[in-house]
Amino acid sequence: MKRNALIVLGILLFSCKQEKETTLHVEEGQALTATKELSINNPIIKDVFTADPAAIVHNDTVYLYAGHDEAPNDFNFYRMNEWLVFSSTNMVDWTSHPVPLKVSDFEWAKADAWAAQVIERNGKFYWYVTVEHGTVPGKSIGVAVADSPTGPFKDALGKALITNDMTKATDISWDDIDPSVIIDDDGQAYLFWGNTVCYYAKLKENMVELDGEIKTIDLPNFTEAPWIHKKGDWYYLSYAYLFPEKTAYAMSKSIEGPWEYKGILNELAGNTNTNHQAIIEYKGQDYFIYHTGGIQPNGGSFRRSVCIDRLHYNEDGTLQRVIMTSEGIQK
Repeated sequence: MKRNALIVLGILLFSCKQEKETTLHVEEGQALTATKELSINNPIIKDVFTADPAAIVHNDTVYLYAGHDEAPNDFNFYRMNEWLVFSSTNMVDWTSHPVPLKVSDFEWAKADAWAAQVIERNGKFYWYVTVEHGTVPGKSIGVAVADSPTGPFKDALGKALITNDMTKATDISWDDIDPSVIIDDDGQAYLFWGNTVCYYAKLKENMVELDGEIKTIDLPNFTEAPWIHKKGDWYYLSYAYLFPEKTAYAMSKSIEGPWEYKGILNELAGNTNTNHQAIIEYKGQDYFIYHTGGIQPNGGSFRRSVCIDRLHYNEDGTLQRVIMTSEGIQK
């Protein structure tokens, strides 16, 4: 009996070992097959340089808005005269639409189609943009409006919403950049923006007037590129951190704070000094949209390209660090 029991035990152990090895072999085979079949999807737009992404979801379609990096190869600064729009229903295949908005569409502006964001309210689409003001020294924020997410957009105010003389927390002339906008659950809209100082203010329901004073938020090593979003009970304020820029984030249970700094979200973006993010949820998945200098041989800090990777939340609401990949999102 003892000998028979040992034989049975040996057979069981051998079977378990074989099953484990077979499973391991199958899993490895699947991993190898999957790796072979993955497409290189980042950057997502390869025929034109795109930067400072923003995105919205409307009617089951994602609309991606980006600045157009137009600097020639021997020009080492930003040359941006217009914004671009693309759409997708799978986050992989992107359709380019006619140029919806240019700096020249704002008669009071003179240059620099820098970072911008679109939001929808009451059937209209409001586009908050950064431009160089024509008469008030420094950067400013304007608003364009359209009846469609792809435009055409037109100046909603005929003047800037924010000018450099309205913000006094720093003396630099480029602190009024990178607008991010949100409509809270109670219908109150907020605008966030800034460089070296993070500003925010309420917007009236018409979306083209401030509703109260401009306030500031103290965030560790805030550089620029605030992005405000909400998921569940938490508000998230992500932003460019230090320079060259990483992306960091803070969390709060109230959109007016206090904000608790949570750490780095994204490391230095490849081959570019800047790091500018958009965060959306689409069809039950969360996405981190950013730019790199990833198109070679001429990509870099002034010829950037939009990329997308998955974003993951922990059970306590904190964010897992983004893993930037060449493969990006797969079908």
